Amino acid sequence: MLAGGQSLLPMLNMRLARPQLLIDIMRLPGLGEIRREDGSLVVGAVVRQAALETWAELPGTLPLLARLFPHIAHWQIRCRGTVCGSIAHADPAAELPLALLALGGTVRLASRRGRREIPAEQFFLGPMLTARRDDEMIEAVLFPVHRPGFGYAFREVARRDGDFALVALAVVAGPDCVRLAVGGVEDRPLLLTLPPATARAHPEALAAALAGLAPRGDPHAPASYREAVLRALAPRIIAEAHACRD
Repeated sequence: MLAGGQSLLPMLNMRLARPQLLIDIMRLPGLGEIRREDGSLVVGAVVRQAALETWAELPGTLPLLARLFPHIAHWQIRCRGTVCGSIAHADPAAELPLALLALGGTVRLASRRGRREIPAEQFFLGPMLTARRDDEMIEAVLFPVHRPGFGYAFREVARRDGDFALVALAVVAGPDCVRLAVGGVEDRPLLLTLPPATARAHPEALAAALAGLAPRGDPHAPASYREAVLRALAPRIIAEAHACRD
């Protein structure tokens, strides 16, 4: 399936993908909507990242995405790339899968057999590997909208502006728990669910959760660097999310 092509075309260039057929879905009716539905914002399959980023209601509806969008690649890429395309590509260091996971979002899939929805926690299985079946396409993704009493924060460390993150952290702090999503560290984005006020009242819970991660090393950064960044940033970003709770 071809929409923005910002993930697929580099994979074609590097011979990582060799599809026999490309189906351009960009002009299919009904896939370009941004709408509210039962407490979630539904983003259709062909919605450009730039369209959602510049949507006037985004800061009040999805504050986490408003903070996160400027860190995604470059403006020119966001003008072409789609939100659902990033979710489908499932790069372990990508920002949009991280946000969907932190918010507890859902992926809506469609095929000739019908439709089904998969929670983000069950959708990302490995590096560029998801629970989508071969005969399915992502019809939309659903981001739960902001509710009173919640705060959000995002931070990433990259070699240059626009690069994929070496470490990325997205936090949703609510009255009952803290949801800390970690990207760029293992082979897929990971979710840690922690007690409320973790950074202040329960530092041992945060330390134990981070100790359960297994950071990977690569030519861009060794595992020890990623681990050090995690331990330094996690308490700060959780405190930041708590500070902006309304």
